[in-house]
Amino acid sequence: MEKDIGKIKKNENTDIIVRIDDFGGRVGLTIREYVTGDKYTGFTKSGTRISAENFKEFKELINNINEGEFAVSEKMDKSKKEKKQKKLAEDEIKEEKIKEEDKDIEDDSDRIEEENF
Repeated sequence: MEKDIGKIKKNENTDIIVRIDDFGGRVGLTIREYVTGDKYTGFTKSGTRISAENFKEFKELINNINEGEFAVSEKMDKSKKEKKQKKLAEDEIKEEKIKEEDKDIEDDSDRIEEENF
């Protein structure tokens, strides 16, 4: 017995498939990755299986998730990204200053050499 419940696109080549199936004579919920590629198309080893006996507990856990918690995570990700961009910009400024200092040192060296000749 297999009944596909649905799928979620993970990336260009991978979907997450949710299905009810019978594995080894035991019914349960399977959540697995399904890849489509040049070398292999099919389910991967990545995923999990929730037995029918544990499904009610699993469903309660899922239902207890507050979607607002994802917004906090997204804000943190955005904040990390902004900090990384700021650091990159600061690093570029430092690199430019170092290049300017190197140029000034080079110019000073050239000037000193000319004065000594």
